[in-house]
Amino acid sequence: MKYRIYIDEVGNPDLKSSVNPDHRFLCLTGIIFNVTYVRDTFQPDLEALKAKYFYSDPDEPVIFHRKELVYRKNAFTILKNPDIEKAFNNELLSLIAKWEFKVIAVVLDKLEHNDNYENKWKFDPYHYCLEILIERYRLFLKSNLVKGDVMIESRSGKEDMRLKKSFRELIENGTQYLKSEELMEHLTSKEIKVRSKLSNIAGLQLADLLAHTMRRYAFQEIFAIKDEMTTFSDEILNVLKNDKIFDYKGKMVGYGINKLP
Repeated sequence: MKYRIYIDEVGNPDLKSSVNPDHRFLCLTGIIFNVTYVRDTFQPDLEALKAKYFYSDPDEPVIFHRKELVYRKNAFTILKNPDIEKAFNNELLSLIAKWEFKVIAVVLDKLEHNDNYENKWKFDPYHYCLEILIERYRLFLKSNLVKGDVMIESRSGKEDMRLKKSFRELIENGTQYLKSEELMEHLTSKEIKVRSKLSNIAGLQLADLLAHTMRRYAFQEIFAIKDEMTTFSDEILNVLKNDKIFDYKGKMVGYGINKLP
C-alpha cells in the first residue's frame, strides 16, 4: 500500500511576527490517505458532492477553496440559501466522518521563535514546520509498516524551487532527529510533488478545508487562545477529534497536533 500526505498552510510564512494571530502563527496541515482509496472512494465522493450542489463547466471544474466557500463566492453563491447551505454542510460533515484518513498539524509561534533563538538558529518558518511535519508523517508510515510520498500546493515559481531544493536536502541529509536512511526507508521519493490548485487535486482541497480547523484546535488545545464564537470549524473539529487526528500510543499532542518551537 502506498500513502500520500497532502499539505496546506494557514498564516504568513515570513520570519516577521506580531501579536496578531494571523501573522504570529504559521500552521501546516497534512492529510494522509491511502492512494488507492483516494482513487476509488475519496475523489469520486468529492466530485459527486460538487456535482450535487454546484454548477460546473466541463472545462473548468469546481475546486473547493475555503475562503470562497465561507464567503459564498463564485461557484458557491448558491450557499447563500440557508437551506442549501445546511444540507451541504451536513453532507460534508458526514463524508469527513466516513472518509479514511489521518491529519497532522504543526503550528509555529513565530513571536516565541524570534524571542528565544539567535539568528543563526532561526529556520525559515515554512521549512521548519515542514521538517517536523515530515518527521511525524514518517512515524505514521513506520507505525503502519507502509511507504508514502508528499504533495503540496504550489506557492510560486521561486518558492516552489526553494521548497523542492529544501525537501531534497532534508531527505538526503536527514533531520535533527532522523537520519536520511530512516526517512528513505518509508518515503518513496526524494522529490516533493508540487501541484497547482487548478489541478483539481482532491487531497489538496480537503487539506485547504481542514487547515483552519486544525489551527483553531491548536489555539484551543495548546495556546489557550479561545473565543466565544461557534463556527462550522467547530463542527468539523468534533468529527476530526473522534478518530481522524493522528495519535501515537494514545497521544495526539506532540504527534497529531504539534507546537513549535
